[in-house]
Amino acid sequence: MSVFRLPRRNKRLAVASVTLAVALACAVPALRLVSTASHASAQRDDDKPVILIRDGDKIVVPPQSALRERLAVQAVGTRDLPHSLPLPAAVEADPARTFNILPPVTGRVVELKVRLGDRVVKGQPLAVIDSGDLAQAFSDDDKARDVLHRADNTLKRVRALREAGAGALKDLEQAESDFAQAQAEYARTETRLRGIGADMQTHGRRLVLTAPNTGSVTALSTAQGAYVNDLTASLMTVANLDAVWVTANVPESNLAQIAKDQPVDVTFQAFHGQTFHGTVSFVSDVLDPDTRRAKVRISFANADGKLKPNMFATATFSVPQQRSVFVPNSALLMNNDSTVVWVETAPWIFVKRAVQPGFGEDDGARITAGLAAGDRIVVKGGVLLND
Repeated sequence: MSVFRLPRRNKRLAVASVTLAVALACAVPALRLVSTASHASAQRDDDKPVILIRDGDKIVVPPQSALRERLAVQAVGTRDLPHSLPLPAAVEADPARTFNILPPVTGRVVELKVRLGDRVVKGQPLAVIDSGDLAQAFSDDDKARDVLHRADNTLKRVRALREAGAGALKDLEQAESDFAQAQAEYARTETRLRGIGADMQTHGRRLVLTAPNTGSVTALSTAQGAYVNDLTASLMTVANLDAVWVTANVPESNLAQIAKDQPVDVTFQAFHGQTFHGTVSFVSDVLDPDTRRAKVRISFANADGKLKPNMFATATFSVPQQRSVFVPNSALLMNNDSTVVWVETAPWIFVKRAVQPGFGEDDGARITAGLAAGDRIVVKGGVLLND
């Protein structure tokens, strides 16, 4: 039997145990290991004390053995341990505070008043577009206003004639119909101009795009002199970063352990040694069909602007676990491909038992199978009982 290969958390403990075994071998060179079959004859042939006795699968440490001073035995306890689930994450702007600036008309960008990353306030000019469509919209509005004015005058004149008994009824009805149509057309052209955001006082070709909210220019996809012909393509994005999201993609197998308002610790590559504490604000109901992961978001106040979109982070979720058997790292040994402990079945009588470790902590590991609370195990010097 050889000293096992422990997981990373136990490698140093294994090395220390081997060192202890070597030290013991040097300290008590006269001690001997015997089996029960040869015990009697060994005592007759040699008066040296016996270090331990092997009886089948049992190891007996006799009263005179120096091993008794080297071994420590204690009862197995339980512990309610939270498990940490670290996942890669990134900073995102809150979509509710993010505005894509779309061009309401085609035209040429004759002035670009901001750069990527600039801070802007609500109403601040962002860009100026020279647009033939805007000029046409103003022209249509002027024509509609003139038609409405003429239709109004005609209706008034026909009504006056009708009241004087000189006009025909059909002329009045036609005048009323023409007036209603002129009203509708004028309302349409006015609505069109308001939708564009045109300055109703200037009647010019140039349209000034302004910031819809205070924030930062987080994306810029146009340049001065560029021609705009796709009204669905964003020219730039303005995001208010006073509050941001940290988004992690949680594997399907871990989703049951994540819930809204769950505490999360987040660290950032940009802020070494600093931990930000937050809670889960959103768990997506939809999984990505390719990665089988769901988006989980944590909200953070960001009035100082430290957290910036696309920063890399690590989100560590505290996942509650049931109370389970817990043993110190020093009790765990490796036997080929399995993990074992030495269990005391009677005073100073030990048997080797395979166990199934669960999540490890700094000072030990949970055991999911092989031990029960109250079992007495060797927690120090167990490697000395190996072959």
